[in-house]
Amino acid sequence: MINIAIDGYAGCGKSTLARDVAAKLGFRFIDTGALYRGITLCVTNELNGIFDDQSVSEVLNQKPTLVFEPATNHLLLNNINVETQIRSAEIASKVSQVAALPSVRHYLLSIQRDFIKNKGVVMEGRDIGTVIMPDAEAKFFITANMQVRVERRFLQLKADGKEQSRAEVEENLSSRDYKDATRSEAPLKLASDAVVIDTSQLTREEQVKCIVALTASKTDKALLPFV
Repeated sequence: MINIAIDGYAGCGKSTLARDVAAKLGFRFIDTGALYRGITLCVTNELNGIFDDQSVSEVLNQKPTLVFEPATNHLLLNNINVETQIRSAEIASKVSQVAALPSVRHYLLSIQRDFIKNKGVVMEGRDIGTVIMPDAEAKFFITANMQVRVERRFLQLKADGKEQSRAEVEENLSSRDYKDATRSEAPLKLASDAVVIDTSQLTREEQVKCIVALTASKTDKALLPFV
């Protein structure tokens, strides 16, 4: 049994890919983006937009709980299903700022590492292969060109009943890219031993086949049925 780390830019389909790979391999999918969105929702409700590290630390000292509902994998914040709230445009616009705070990253580090102790986990995020599980047996870095990312996120928001123009989506993605890559605490970067996969021209099924094939020698899944 192994752990699989999937990092990359926002809007590249990391969460969908990680979820699909986990289902294919019979592994557990951990959506770390949901954890950061959950903390962002928590501090937004408590602090009215004041996101300095000291104020956020005081909220985290209350030990908010973050778990995934087994049946749906929806995030429960203090035992309340907040899946809809954490996917809002408001939370999306704030999550990079909150995620950059050392207190937030330290608080979530132990939570994330608890998930991987027994192996068999597919985890996606920004610093999975570099910080959360640097010893993961398989690491991937997902990317795609901006036009593809914008269209994917635009359609996702539209399907969820959330209206944003493509220009607004692009602005949000560009802003998150910059914040994620330049933050001082655990920035988004390519792990030296990660395999880069550009999903711009790959279908959802092709992306899954690619990762399953590349991990076949490390799992109990035969290679040929998936290629």
